Amino acid sequence: MADHGHSHGCGHGHSHEGSAGGGGHGHSHGPSDASDAENLKAQEYNLYLKIDMDSLTCLNEEEDGSGKTVFRAFEDRLERTKFVSSDVDEELLFNIPFTGVVKLKGLLIIGGERETHPNKMRLFKNRPNMSFEDAGAAPDQDIDVHVDQEGLIEYKPIVARFNDVSHLSIHFPSNHGNSEKTEIFYIGLKGEFSEAHRHEVTITAYEARANPADHKTSSMNQVNQMIS
Repeated sequence: MADHGHSHGCGHGHSHEGSAGGGGHGHSHGPSDASDAENLKAQEYNLYLKIDMDSLTCLNEEEDGSGKTVFRAFEDRLERTKFVSSDVDEELLFNIPFTGVVKLKGLLIIGGERETHPNKMRLFKNRPNMSFEDAGAAPDQDIDVHVDQEGLIEYKPIVARFNDVSHLSIHFPSNHGNSEKTEIFYIGLKGEFSEAHRHEVTITAYEARANPADHKTSSMNQVNQMIS
């Protein structure tokens, strides 16, 4: 466990410097190209705003609630104080409900050092409240995950399969180091969002409950007025 804490401090600063220094060699293009690309990615990877965070769960997280912290703004992806670490073994399973319907177009995964960085992810569509036992089923898509500590590698879901997602489950079964500890610092989700049309049902139910009382009150008022 001592190693676990140590791996956070080590090397993370280097990757950060690398990204800052990397902009230096592109003087001919000017720094604005890099910042424009960064801004575009920040706009694209904003589906975290459409997650029902109260209902999001992460199974086998070492610290309760830590799984929710990896879904955040693209600009904050290199933040190293917020992360999720697996508990009893290397597996992590995220159940991610959206507040509407999503056409999923891209994912970014930032993990820990090589030995704790996930090496696979398995995507399941519209299967709420999955357990590890449920995750034994065939996924809708299986993707190999590379070591990436800056969010540079974009994973493409099969759009035809993920064009009407109200709930996404991501299962990370293993890591690059055959370690019992898997760490994830950031998960970015890109796609198109549309509101769920549930309010009509609510209104109908409300009217069915409210109307009889309304009619009673108004007819009583009419009677009272006639008497007076």
